Amino acid sequence: MIEHYQNHNLKQSFKIILKIVLIFLGLIFFYLLIAYLLSKITVDKEADTQPEVEIYILTNGVHTDIVMPTVSEQMDWSKQIRFKNTQAADSTYKYIALGWGDKGFYLETPEWSDLKASVAFKAASGLSTTAIHATYYKQMKLGNDCKSMLISKEQYQRLITYITDSFQKDSDGNFIPIKTNANYGKTDAFYEANGSYSIFKTCNSWANTGLKACGQKCCLWTATDSGIFSKYK
Repeated sequence: MIEHYQNHNLKQSFKIILKIVLIFLGLIFFYLLIAYLLSKITVDKEADTQPEVEIYILTNGVHTDIVMPTVSEQMDWSKQIRFKNTQAADSTYKYIALGWGDKGFYLETPEWSDLKASVAFKAASGLSTTAIHATYYKQMKLGNDCKSMLISKEQYQRLITYITDSFQKDSDGNFIPIKTNANYGKTDAFYEANGSYSIFKTCNSWANTGLKACGQKCCLWTATDSGIFSKYK
């Protein structure tokens, strides 16, 4: 009798676990399906605008950066993202690439093999903090991983506003650098950012929203870099 009762409980527990697993897998499938469909919906660029400022999108195969002139009549990024905060401390770099993302991924996961379960959980759930990764370049080389577009000064101003609003600022309005040895090279630095990373707001959806803010072709929504770059083939 006791053995029968234990077997019954075991079967019930197994059924509950199976249901939980199936629901979890179903939610993942639903998310991937919606993400795929939304990335296929194109938001067209604004028509009849002046080609006055050249900007770029750049991917490392996973993550999209928005690249802009270091200095223009509208914005000198080096005043806030100082050259001295990079190891090179070289003021001759003409372009700056900015990307927003999960702070744990940026600082604790230089390689996918370094990914910790705690970092992944916080990133997926929206419980972690975020950072902006700033990288200086001397020149941009167009290719499958780098696309350019010409936008008007008014559109660029909207992009500047979108990006500067993504930075945390101190009491004097300055961007807040993150002191770390986790830099990827000699020309990059990290800064504290606003917002939380999640499966609904990823590094690529941030870049996509940036393109939308300045009236450029983009996805209705995307979690991936491939969604963005599919619009620029």
